[in-house]
Amino acid sequence: MGMNRAVRGGDEREWVIRAQMEWRRPATVEDFEHDVAGSPVPGIAMLTVTLVLALVLVLWLPDGVVVPPWVIYGLLLIIVFFPLRWVLNRPWKVVAETEGDLVGEQPPERWVGIVSGMFRVRREVQDVAKSIQKHSLPDFDGPLHPVE
Repeated sequence: MGMNRAVRGGDEREWVIRAQMEWRRPATVEDFEHDVAGSPVPGIAMLTVTLVLALVLVLWLPDGVVVPPWVIYGLLLIIVFFPLRWVLNRPWKVVAETEGDLVGEQPPERWVGIVSGMFRVRREVQDVAKSIQKHSLPDFDGPLHPVE
């Protein structure tokens, strides 16, 4: 899953901005003391316990009890909430690069950064494109940083 955008800078260089969803959150200096690549076992255990409890609830339900539809909708909303939240908050790797200009005055450049969230990454790609069109470079205060 990704998005691409071509932008012409103020100095006439062609830039390509790419955003690619990352399946794992990249390790950073701030994460040094934390377990970044934890095991999926606790999540699987919690899912199993939840499914067993839901099954017990359904099997032990007396015959005369009528379950209102809003209870079923509420349970479905709870079940869908966490996977949807996980998908919408995935980190995205954003890359802006150019091969330089034809004359050779401007060298090739590559800027890379990580942005979390599907909606935020679209806004960041638009901001980077506007900065390139106006200043011929991505914004130094933004999430992208030059890579050698």
